[in-house]
Amino acid sequence: KAPIPGRGHSSPIVCGDAIFLLSADESSLARLLVRLDRATGKIDWTREVIRAPLEQIHPLNSFASSTPLCDGKRIYATFLDKDETYVAAYDFDGQRIWESRPGPFSSKHGFCSSPVLYGDWIIVNGDHDGESFLAALERESGKTVWRVPRVNKTRSYSVPRILPIHGKDQIILTGSMLTSGFDAKTGERLWWVKGPSEQMVASIVERGDLLFALGGYPERHLLAIQKGGLGDLTDSHIVWRTHRGVPYVPSPLIYGNWLHVVSDEGMYSCYEPDSGKLLVQKRVSSHISGSIVAGDGNLYITDDEGKTTVLKNSGDYQIVAKNELGEGVYSTMAIAQGHLYLRGEKHLYAIGPK
Repeated sequence: KAPIPGRGHSSPIVCGDAIFLLSADESSLARLLVRLDRATGKIDWTREVIRAPLEQIHPLNSFASSTPLCDGKRIYATFLDKDETYVAAYDFDGQRIWESRPGPFSSKHGFCSSPVLYGDWIIVNGDHDGESFLAALERESGKTVWRVPRVNKTRSYSVPRILPIHGKDQIILTGSMLTSGFDAKTGERLWWVKGPSEQMVASIVERGDLLFALGGYPERHLLAIQKGGLGDLTDSHIVWRTHRGVPYVPSPLIYGNWLHVVSDEGMYSCYEPDSGKLLVQKRVSSHISGSIVAGDGNLYITDDEGKTTVLKNSGDYQIVAKNELGEGVYSTMAIAQGHLYLRGEKHLYAIGPK
């Protein structure tokens, strides 16, 4: 258990023997990148990435909610700088390599755009209430490779997935009232499906020939979408849809033969992916912000109070364990090298054998 400077909902990531996370010192307005030693939890260094006014946020958001990205050489962090998306790259010694501002950002719910890796580029989602964009930046320099506008210009916070579909790498995400697929090399929009809703947070998951998209606000929908096709696929490629137990914020999980979903209101649901048949639905908590994760045949569901329910990965509801940290958790657990890493409101925890 190690104290963390500042506050934030950024999930921890593990890269080799290092753990990285983002935080915010609200008194000084500093946004921070923190490196900790994986074995001991000791802070190796803390860097002030940027100092900027505190933006307006949703009560369940923070000023450091994005998860950083590591490619083995550099760590990439994203924050909001007044009205611009800000991206910075650091090496493992904490030296800044470059900074970039790929586009504007405006949302009354605050900022959260976690970068993802694609070859020599990083992909940044800039969905917001304005000139929304999707952009690719060079890992070496931060230079914009391509940037494309997003239709509908509506706030959403989904982290993109990059998946090969019929021989073409596609960037797939929900947002701007649509589920869409883009050519990863050019940014060209290839296809779209209306919905699941107006505003989305949860990320896409896949299994076989199906994509699963979830949203959001003002209505909750889970869509199973057939892979492949071009243009508007709303009337042709939705295989099944459900409203029951669908989350707004937590991302779903495909593990083995099942689609696992946990809603913001603490309802756990297990679906048969191909048919949408609901196999089990049970309440595990009163409110959940982090996403469900899995390892070694178990599912891990951590709620906002820091209580983790461990379930056996099965088509029914088998509780393996329940544990409490004693402080709130609004991020997603990281699993690496035999340990579980949970970021609480004040501490980072490593769970497992010494």
